[in-house]
Amino acid sequence: MPLNNIITSTVKHLPLITKILLMLVTSALIPLMFPSDGQGEQYDYAEGSIWRNNDLVAPFDFAVQKSPDEIEQETATAKAELMLYYHYDNTAHARAVEQLNTLVQKNPGLSLRQLRTTVDSVYSIGYLETPPDMPDFESHTMILLDGNIGSEHSVKEYVSPMDINNRLLRDSVLLPSIVFDANRTRIELNSRISQLVTSTGVIQQGERIIAKGETVTKDKALIIASLEQENDKIFRENYHPWGRYAGQLILCIIAFVALYMFLKNTRHSILEDNRKVTFVMVLVLLASAATALVSSQSPELVLIVPLCIVPIMVRIFFDMRVALYVHVTTIVILANMVPNPFEFIFYQLIAGMMSIVTVRNFESRSKFFLVCGVIFLSYALIYTFGVLSQESTLDGITGERYLVFFLNAVLTLLAYPLIYLFEKLFGMTTNLTLMELSSTNTPALRELSRNAPGTFQHSMQVANISEDMINEIGGNALLAKVGALYHDIGKIEAPLYFTENQNSDFNPHNELEYAESAAIIIQHVRSGLELAKKYHLPSAVQDFIRTHHGTTMTGYFYAKQKNEHPDEPINVAAFQYPGPTPFSRETAVVMIVDSVEAACKSLSSHDNESIDKLVDNIINGKIEQNQLQNCDLTFGDITKIRSMLKSKMLSIYHARISYPVTK
Repeated sequence: MPLNNIITSTVKHLPLITKILLMLVTSALIPLMFPSDGQGEQYDYAEGSIWRNNDLVAPFDFAVQKSPDEIEQETATAKAELMLYYHYDNTAHARAVEQLNTLVQKNPGLSLRQLRTTVDSVYSIGYLETPPDMPDFESHTMILLDGNIGSEHSVKEYVSPMDINNRLLRDSVLLPSIVFDANRTRIELNSRISQLVTSTGVIQQGERIIAKGETVTKDKALIIASLEQENDKIFRENYHPWGRYAGQLILCIIAFVALYMFLKNTRHSILEDNRKVTFVMVLVLLASAATALVSSQSPELVLIVPLCIVPIMVRIFFDMRVALYVHVTTIVILANMVPNPFEFIFYQLIAGMMSIVTVRNFESRSKFFLVCGVIFLSYALIYTFGVLSQESTLDGITGERYLVFFLNAVLTLLAYPLIYLFEKLFGMTTNLTLMELSSTNTPALRELSRNAPGTFQHSMQVANISEDMINEIGGNALLAKVGALYHDIGKIEAPLYFTENQNSDFNPHNELEYAESAAIIIQHVRSGLELAKKYHLPSAVQDFIRTHHGTTMTGYFYAKQKNEHPDEPINVAAFQYPGPTPFSRETAVVMIVDSVEAACKSLSSHDNESIDKLVDNIINGKIEQNQLQNCDLTFGDITKIRSMLKSKMLSIYHARISYPVTK
């Protein structure tokens, strides 16, 4: 294939290539986060519970290991029966006498003769060194070595430091003549421990260990634990880290392929935006990193990781179905890398589903605390009744598990700051932010109300009608409402050039050329975008400012120019809005409602016929001018919009009765 064709094909499929690379990189990183050492096959059971798996048959011969308590008890017995080894130090007596003479010279008040008598009597018996960290040494038999020959003695036959009342002699003069041999004693202890029998029997290959439905007794649990230890030993002997990595990598890729197919068939709009795909991949990576960190330090605390943040975040940015599918993909991937995968999936799946349902209609920040409460309750109920179903009693319940669940719920509150962070990083807008912007007390709307009150009232009217329209035909009604509130904020810069803000007969356009007037009117779109950046409005709201006039003409001034100067060429671009045209049903509805609401004010009569004709003309005009070709409105949607707009305009501008004046 020629190079030019390869380059052209690559550029054409670059968005798809980018998505594939994102998923491959994520799949490659996740297994690297987790510890590389695995373990052999493990079994889901608890002592006293019912064995719910199939019959367990020994796959090979293995020894049944004693319980840790039994091994610890036998080790303690070996230590208690340990013989302590000592050897003679023939120089100790002479060195002690030298230290005594030096001490007496420095302290003339001491009686050398009396102290010397005491020292000689001690060494005539033998001065014994006390073994370190062995307070019960007197209960042990000692072996006194003389070369390679040892003789058995009792430590009570000799003088120990505890027998010396004279502290001065004990601390400054006496040296052990019978010295503790720590190395030889340690060898003796290791020999005793190595000779301990750690097994109680052997299970032959093919022998049935436990049958399905049988109770897991203490002896059965010991046999199963021994089989798990043997599985671990065999696994480590045959372990290949790169083989494990390759297997986990392929499993991750399979999970992401399933996610890709789901999005392709049901939520193609997400796949079309690489920012949204990156957003999902980053969330999965963060959840995996947190799980890997806890798993490497304390695998038993893996449930402390607030994985429900993933479905909560996805639900807030997208919808419930996407949130559930992303959550399932995440926990399926992680279950392959954590201990007790079945338990992990059950906990996370139920808690995630409950959090998704609770997050529905998320219109208040306080709902975060409700979600956290639901998550804690879900974990706690699963744990409590899981123990009851396994052990038939609640005796095995521990308070530490409830503390883990509580910390998990508290850590879920991290979703609150993460929403702001991800909004800024990926340029997406949540309903929480839209709810804040819908308040008329925001700085932008306060300024609009103060400087351009007529435009403010117009925007409020358009916002309410647009919200009702989107609720009827489907879409993000809150986004349409907020977009309509801010679509005309550019008029703040020159409010008197717009008729809704003119309170007198003076019209500044009367002193301008039609092209100049058109330029001022068109400028409110550019000014609106500048103000949107000043007030940090999200890009989703800025789209309404850009598109609410599309690429239409400033009809009034264009018609005036054409009628009064029919022979002069007209610069059409001077009278045309820069666009773009609406590209979503929300922006399209705001464009239509904006035009209809403004035009209705100019009608001399607001009867059914006038309003019907006006609405039809405006909507048909938008269609003929190709203003609606890039949005996803259907003919059915447009029919509903026509009907609702006619009804709305008629109810807003209906004739009112005149009230009589009291004489």
